[in-house]
Amino acid sequence: QVQLTESGGGSAQVGGSLRLSCAASGFTGSRPCTGWFRQTSENEREGVAFIDRNEMIRYADSVKGRFTISEDSTKTTTFLQMNALKPEDSGMYFCAAEPGRCYSYNPGAFSNWGQGTQVTVSS
Repeated sequence: QVQLTESGGGSAQVGGSLRLSCAASGFTGSRPCTGWFRQTSENEREGVAFIDRNEMIRYADSVKGRFTISEDSTKTTTFLQMNALKPEDSGMYFCAAEPGRCYSYNPGAFSNWGQGTQVTVSS
């Protein structure tokens, strides 16, 4: 059974940093496509950053140059380093994973989700 557990959310001031972690278990075979999504109460889940087994990395335009997605040496934990935070970065951040390569960055393409971790950026 696949399980994803996020941690590292919290509050930060504008311009500050936070680091999110997503610990994955239960995957068999090759490393999955892992993505971070964020959601506010008004909006749909927005894809923020993605990484797959081929080291393919993709970022939303809104976070390019500020956020970095990476994995640990065991490839079981994915990180999202968030720098130069803005108020619009606030929201619930979800980790999602799907076996195989990243072929779609829409939430519907991911069948495994964590419970989410809240990020609040204030001035």
